[in-house]
Amino acid sequence: MKTQIDHLVVMASSLDAGVQWCEETLGITPGPGGEHEKYGTHNRLFKIASPKFPLAYFEIIAINPGAVIPKRSQVPRWFDMDDKALQKAVAEQPRLIHFLTSTDDIKAARHVLRTQGIERGQVVHASRKSGKGTLNWQITVREDGERLFNGTLPTLIQWGKPDATDPLRLHPRNSLPRSGVTLQSLAVTHPSAAKLQAAYEAVGLEGVSVNEGPANLVATLQTPKGLVQLQSLGI
Repeated sequence: MKTQIDHLVVMASSLDAGVQWCEETLGITPGPGGEHEKYGTHNRLFKIASPKFPLAYFEIIAINPGAVIPKRSQVPRWFDMDDKALQKAVAEQPRLIHFLTSTDDIKAARHVLRTQGIERGQVVHASRKSGKGTLNWQITVREDGERLFNGTLPTLIQWGKPDATDPLRLHPRNSLPRSGVTLQSLAVTHPSAAKLQAAYEAVGLEGVSVNEGPANLVATLQTPKGLVQLQSLGI
């Protein structure tokens, strides 16, 4: 099973607020993204790939105020985005809240986490239109929308349709231009560090340091403004 960091997730109270924060904090303007009709969210993206993290990109996500979801189709939003405490925190300032890992066998990865007593959620098929065609992926989403472990246990994602011969062809890494921002490191502290480390090892995730301490996710980025650290601070 091959698993690696796919992307970081920063939640903002609105995409406009997220863009302004990005320009002020990282010194770049994020590129276009898309809409996620099922969850009523939309995003902006930019590449942060580096030799150590070749797939990495950055997602700024917000609830889409223009989204209309029929009541019978409404489900809790992914990444805890309906959580009132999280919404209150990002209303003050956009916040790093989560990260995703790309795997070549999402069902096996989900299963191995279940054997450790971790329910990462059902495998959901999702898609959005991009400038180069329809982007398809499978992603684990819990029915309650929770991230787990204060956002430090990554959501699993597998790109392409299940039978795709070139699943990474439309991966954002391949369509996004260089941004001037690169991911240098990702570090986690959590009271349940041992359980998290075991979960990372079970799905084959390497390159993320895990230590015991207050819940926090720390991403170090090289940017036009120099080295910048983003923290989740346990939210």
